[in-house]
Amino acid sequence: MRVARTARTTTDYEATTGRIAGLPLRRHHVLLAAWTVLWFLLVEPSGGFSWHYLRQGEQLLFSDQPDGGLSLYAHHPELQIGPVSLAAARLTAPFAPHTGELIAEAVSAGLGLVMLVLVGRTAALYYLGTGTNHRRLQQRLLIAGLAFIPMWVEVSVRFAHLDDVLALFFTTLAAHALARGKPVQVAVFLALAVDSKPWAIAFAPLILALPRSAWLRTALWFCALVAIAWLPFYLGNLDTMAAAKFTIPNQPASALRWFGVTDPATPWWDRPTQFALGIGLGCVAVWRGRWPAVVLLGADARILLDPSVYTYYTASILLGTLLWDAVGQKRLVPWWSWIALASLYGGTLFLPSDAARGFVRLAFVVVSASYVLLWPTQRSRRQRPGAPGDGGGRRGGRRRERVPVGAGVRDGRARAGATA
Repeated sequence: MRVARTARTTTDYEATTGRIAGLPLRRHHVLLAAWTVLWFLLVEPSGGFSWHYLRQGEQLLFSDQPDGGLSLYAHHPELQIGPVSLAAARLTAPFAPHTGELIAEAVSAGLGLVMLVLVGRTAALYYLGTGTNHRRLQQRLLIAGLAFIPMWVEVSVRFAHLDDVLALFFTTLAAHALARGKPVQVAVFLALAVDSKPWAIAFAPLILALPRSAWLRTALWFCALVAIAWLPFYLGNLDTMAAAKFTIPNQPASALRWFGVTDPATPWWDRPTQFALGIGLGCVAVWRGRWPAVVLLGADARILLDPSVYTYYTASILLGTLLWDAVGQKRLVPWWSWIALASLYGGTLFLPSDAARGFVRLAFVVVSASYVLLWPTQRSRRQRPGAPGDGGGRRGGRRRERVPVGAGVRDGRARAGATA
């Protein structure tokens, strides 16, 4: 009788959590893995477009050449790649060039799957104790993941931008650490994101989603780890400051054109404004009790004010919509992930004119930012003041409920089942 009850409990547990019998896998993970492999095989033959920058950067960084080492950024400002990314690229050095590139692309593509799992677990932790239907959450993650993967393969395989890959991966780890209430981990992962790619500084407002008592310690950890990575280059060669002034062409399809900015290259004010806007919008999102929107808003600021329109930029938007669709709201259909894919990537492929593509980028930023900041959302998560994600107690004031545990399922297994 006990054996039959245990078998029935196990079957119910696997049905509830979506696990495949006898395996530590969930069905939606297998489907997303197959989707990733398909896109990898389609894109890889034409991939690695920018990998040579990573190879050049890591060779110079670890060389004794006059334009390498700590003088790297002073002599090569075009390498807008963080030292953590160059160190990671160094791991492919023992292999033949093509083999190293292929390994980097495969690992980067695989990180996209890891990020989907992390976002699912972040959502499960965020809604822990609210009676959330986790099968529904898994379905939402699957539908959003089908939109996320094509753009992830764009940045990780077609362009092989390991720096952007690592920046977004570490940011995802920071969001997961935030949901777990781990302030130091939030600081470490956010710092690693900035040390991989400087524009990730726009995601720093995630620190403010921690309890107010943890702000100072977390900020100090963050600043110290960013300084450890970047300060040696500035002290080693003062001309490194010039790297911040590196410009790229102002392309006709950029949203900047709709602001009347017709400069042929990046205006002097553009990068500081981009960072300030992303950080400012993120702070507003946390103040509004909507920290899952921080990544989307930071990415919005990037594509709004960046003079370039590379398609791999959209990967940061898709991570932002993924977090918002999975954590920020509870609708079954993750509309924003598919709206972003259709408008930003589809617009690049099918809109006939540069002006139209620039307008779509501008419209997406305005509409998405307005929605996540202003549209009423169902406050289904019950928080106590000062809990992780509460923004220092500014929003919410009800105590968290305990996790409802089903009959015959131990509390530990219920928590495991809450992992999407």
